[in-house]
Amino acid sequence: MFDHESDVPVSHVSRFSVVGFLLREWPYVAMLSLALFGVAYTSMSRQQMTTYWIALAPFFGLICVIARWGDIHGTKAHWQLIQSQALHWFAVVLAMYLVFVSDVKQIMNSDASALVVLTILALGTFTAGVHVAAWRICLVGVVLGCGVPAIAWLEESTLLLVLLAMVFIAIAVLFYLHDPRGSKKDSEAAPY
Repeated sequence: MFDHESDVPVSHVSRFSVVGFLLREWPYVAMLSLALFGVAYTSMSRQQMTTYWIALAPFFGLICVIARWGDIHGTKAHWQLIQSQALHWFAVVLAMYLVFVSDVKQIMNSDASALVVLTILALGTFTAGVHVAAWRICLVGVVLGCGVPAIAWLEESTLLLVLLAMVFIAIAVLFYLHDPRGSKKDSEAAPY
């Protein structure tokens, strides 16, 4: 399970180290990194990445299933999780595909269609996080959603800096929310 804190420390790595953080939070960091890579590449190369976005959605769906898998028990519950996420992400991929249908493609340029697809991916990620009760997946959806106006309004040189800042802010928020208040101080204080 990836979404809740574990009482068992990750092997020999400290819970508060960067390596420990990356071992625990790798799915969410991967989601954010892959999506932000697509955003940066699309905005800088000015090419449409239809296949990339459509392939990214099922990967996000797999992470949603993995994030919730350990919290539910029983074959029926696992099948229900798989089916609901498969239907959810099928709808997201279908919505993305409809953006690239020839009639719609003639109305929008490649920048506009890339922004629409990213908006659909952000909304799909956020709602999938709500469905599986995983706040970190919701956070990834919100960060992706914030990337849409950034791409629309900023120039290429500034965009890269903003995307990097968003990644660092998201990681800092995860560190802040993941750090239990006072746990270090309580363990360091000598008992009376």
